[in-house]
Amino acid sequence: MDYKNIVVLTGAGISAESGIPVFRSETGLWENHRIEDVCVPAALVRNPKLVHDFYNGMRRSLKDKKPNPAHFALAKLQKEWTAKGGTVTLVTQNIDDLHEKAGSTGIIHMHGELNSIWCTACNRRFPYFEDSTPESVCPYCGKKALRPDIVFFEETPYRLDEITRALNRCDLFLSIGTSGVVYPAAAFCQYAGARGAQCIEFNLDVSAGAAYFDYGLYGKASETLPRFVDELVEKGTLLRPQSWQG
Repeated sequence: MDYKNIVVLTGAGISAESGIPVFRSETGLWENHRIEDVCVPAALVRNPKLVHDFYNGMRRSLKDKKPNPAHFALAKLQKEWTAKGGTVTLVTQNIDDLHEKAGSTGIIHMHGELNSIWCTACNRRFPYFEDSTPESVCPYCGKKALRPDIVFFEETPYRLDEITRALNRCDLFLSIGTSGVVYPAAAFCQYAGARGAQCIEFNLDVSAGAAYFDYGLYGKASETLPRFVDELVEKGTLLRPQSWQG
């Protein structure tokens, strides 16, 4: 294999094909709510019930959402590449569970997960699939200190040290369905590329950070990514990357 260690970053674009709205629309709203009302730490102080209700609705909406071929392609890549002796580190900015539903494992949810909750009293994070309220009690410490396990604006994304270690050793970096403007994820390509990795973006259109990639594959990820993964798994390399353009 020309490549051994692969890092994949996924963003809202990969889940949009499964019916999950992108984080921020052209109106500046998220699911018809202002960001400052539902996704900043101060919102939990001002109106904790609204914050809980908002994420309860999003959590419930996941139940009928299904992974698309792009999610399944990444699960295939992870399974078959590992069998060949390589590694695939899957990092997602998404808070949904579509990678898990497709069969991927060990996913780094750098912005948290809807199906998880965080007790700020005992600092435990654990799977959670029901509705929560400001009165919900932590089953571990008995305190009413639960909040959505989501990285709000002004907070630090999860597991950055682990992501950095993976980027340090990767020789192929794939970015799928990301805008290229949200940091620190927007800098992952530059970081990996500076260490010798080949960097490829998959997007509907050219992203804001496209200049930092070696090349891009544009169109629906559900169409471009399965073909790409099939060739990569079969050959262990990318002999004609230009053939995937358009």
